[in-house]
Amino acid sequence: MKYVFFDLDGTVTESAPGIINSVVYAIKKLGVRMPSEEELLKFVGPPLSDSFVKYCGVDPSRTKEAINIFREYFAERGIFENNVYPGIPELTAKLKSLGVKQILATSKPQLFAERILTHFNLIADFDGVFGNSMDEKYTDKALLLRDIIAKEGIKGDDLKNCVMVGDRSSDISGAHKAGIRAIGVLYGYGDRPELEGAGADLIVETVRDLEKVLTGEL
Repeated sequence: MKYVFFDLDGTVTESAPGIINSVVYAIKKLGVRMPSEEELLKFVGPPLSDSFVKYCGVDPSRTKEAINIFREYFAERGIFENNVYPGIPELTAKLKSLGVKQILATSKPQLFAERILTHFNLIADFDGVFGNSMDEKYTDKALLLRDIIAKEGIKGDDLKNCVMVGDRSSDISGAHKAGIRAIGVLYGYGDRPELEGAGADLIVETVRDLEKVLTGEL
């Protein structure tokens, strides 16, 4: 691999506590339906605008308001109610030593993503950090990945040496629409049926399994 695109939530960091707490904070302020525990977990990864409509019944005209309230909590507290998955720092350091270009591609606003990677001392291992705009421009992961590929000047045969690593169906389908392969990880928030249904090229259970694949040990 020459390029590895990493999702953030559920792939690099175990971010559910901070996201869920921020969602609950927003729901209480909005006075809308409180989702089940299972539904709350589905907020981790996909664009917030879609999830507020789907799981809380928020009118699409109020999604911007919902996201702004979410960020009141997230920017101050939720952003750091978060942990790096064991083995990730060792994986990113090893890939860097092998000359693999690592790029973060997340639906989370880029500003927050950079703060998180800096907080966990991971940002030096990444050659690029790309995320959503504060106005939720990238609700489709494919659009984000296409823009990254264009900005990085990746084309031709180099596309065959790219892979997206993520835990949700949006990561897999987005990668395929952008013309690159995708690895699904089961240690995050998606499950095997979700990842298989999205057409993941490979599914791994642990960070160690992911390391073996990305470094050519398998």
